[in-house]
Amino acid sequence: MAEIPSDVIDVKSVTSWIGQHADLDGPLSYELIAGGRSNMTFTVSDDGKPRFVLRRPPMGPLLPSAHDMVREYRLMDALRDSDVPVPEMVALCQDENVNGRDFYVMEFVDGIVVRDIEIAATMDITARETMSESLIRTLVALHRVDIDDVGLGDLAKRSGYIERQVKRWTGQWESSRTRELPIVDAVASALVSRMPEPSPTTIAHGDYRLSNCMVDPDGHVVAVLDWELCTLGEPMADLGGLLGYWHDPQAIEPTGDAESTGLPGFLNQDELASLYVAETGSDIESISYYRAFAQWRLACIAEGVYSRYLGGQQGEQDEEIDLEQMRDSVEERAERAAQLLGMS
Repeated sequence: MAEIPSDVIDVKSVTSWIGQHADLDGPLSYELIAGGRSNMTFTVSDDGKPRFVLRRPPMGPLLPSAHDMVREYRLMDALRDSDVPVPEMVALCQDENVNGRDFYVMEFVDGIVVRDIEIAATMDITARETMSESLIRTLVALHRVDIDDVGLGDLAKRSGYIERQVKRWTGQWESSRTRELPIVDAVASALVSRMPEPSPTTIAHGDYRLSNCMVDPDGHVVAVLDWELCTLGEPMADLGGLLGYWHDPQAIEPTGDAESTGLPGFLNQDELASLYVAETGSDIESISYYRAFAQWRLACIAEGVYSRYLGGQQGEQDEEIDLEQMRDSVEERAERAAQLLGMS
């Protein structure tokens, strides 16, 4: 296990802090979990057994409003008694004397993160079908949560979601871009001018996808993770985002980070959307727009990740990152968004 630099995790200080908030007094070990490309995630083990998970921002300068540990912690803590499966929160640290930046600790959840096709291939066809259905039903459960009942009524404005999102991600694009790509700006303008009538406001996860959930061996979702982008807003944007990551062999241009969902048993994009509509009664006519929004936003996110990797802000990770592919994906996603909007 590689030693974690002290400016990433101050082991003595953080261990002491955890000991004040959890029932333990022994030494703890920390290991970076590969796969996270935004906030940094660590397993925290006691006597060799995983007990907790720690989340902290990446190293180096941070973009405005990004990597908000308080927001992530608040969201999951608010959902603890809902039908949305989330890890149990242990504590939030906002004392920079402990580890330099805010972080939080949550209970370890025993489950599978299907982050690549190799992991997906170990699960049988029935589990993949169950996974597809459970992802949609979990998303529906999130969108049915009463915002005020769980204390999230003041999380964000309840109107103007797309306008706010386009403004936010345009700002992130301007702050992190490494080259000129006029199509990104053109799609942003089109998203504002072609906006459909919004759905009733719900909690919007903002980055809902297979690899941001944990499942059991049968395929049921046991935890929804990575709430960094969560806000109040448009539920159809969450569905569009899920489809934006979903590799679908039946699509003209299959998408998806690792092609996991192209394996037999997984539902295709149309089946996922139909299941969501059947559960919610939503209007499916606007799905192309929200798929376009998802692709454009993913382009902006990918540029930020690419920029951070170039700047060495993601720490030592076990996974191999194809930086050239990541760079190229920015323009590819922006072009796909333009096609979905009928711009080309």
